[in-house]
Amino acid sequence: MFDVTSILILVAIGIGGGIVGSIIGVGGGIIFSPTLTLMGLPPTQVSSTSLIAVAFTSISSSISYARQKRIKYETACKLSLVSTPGAVLGAYLSSVISIDLFKITFSVILILAVIYILVNGFLREGEGEKKGTLYHHPLIYFSAFVAGLVSSLFGIGGGIIFVPILLIMMSMRMYEAAPTSQLIIMISAVTGLATHVMLGHPDYVHALSLAIGAFAGGTIGAEISAHLRERLLQIFLSISLLIVASRLIFDVIEQ
Repeated sequence: MFDVTSILILVAIGIGGGIVGSIIGVGGGIIFSPTLTLMGLPPTQVSSTSLIAVAFTSISSSISYARQKRIKYETACKLSLVSTPGAVLGAYLSSVISIDLFKITFSVILILAVIYILVNGFLREGEGEKKGTLYHHPLIYFSAFVAGLVSSLFGIGGGIIFVPILLIMMSMRMYEAAPTSQLIIMISAVTGLATHVMLGHPDYVHALSLAIGAFAGGTIGAEISAHLRERLLQIFLSISLLIVASRLIFDVIEQ
């Protein structure tokens, strides 16, 4: 049983994570999961509990972004069809697999994605036309499947893969990539969460406290992002990806 102070702290963390997750399109799990880990929850509870808050962030963000007409629905639906099976698989793997090697590999991928996003952002400054996309490239759909798996496995929403996919491989502007990512996260997070619930993984007291804040934060973040410059959003995303990569590496080192 939690006291009022603990609940208020979790609500505040939910608001902060919801704002950050909504602005950069990653769902807030990059804050929720490390927080729950530091609180001593086991991996299955960390991933499933965080995913509940991520779902609330993405739902509120998607509603706001839909009103702003910034979501690419066709792209979101196609990638969601591939990511949802990964989300189901990730929920099962969270309780049976050792993921140290995966964390290291994933960290390297994130760092490479940051380098590309920053370099690509400089090259695209001042350009009036977008580059051609790799819309039908199999790597896009494989990456979306992995993102769904990561979403349920780590409870971080999968946006840290979805957003780079949309930016790098589909030449989408950050202004539309973050909102589109939020809709994909909402679909895959709800699917993964349903699987976690059936397996009895979530801690609902933690989840409800985070979710209340996350829902509010998601709405606030969506409104804030409409007034931020494209380059600032790219830098914000890159910093967030590096934080996630560092956290994953640190998790492996300290074990």
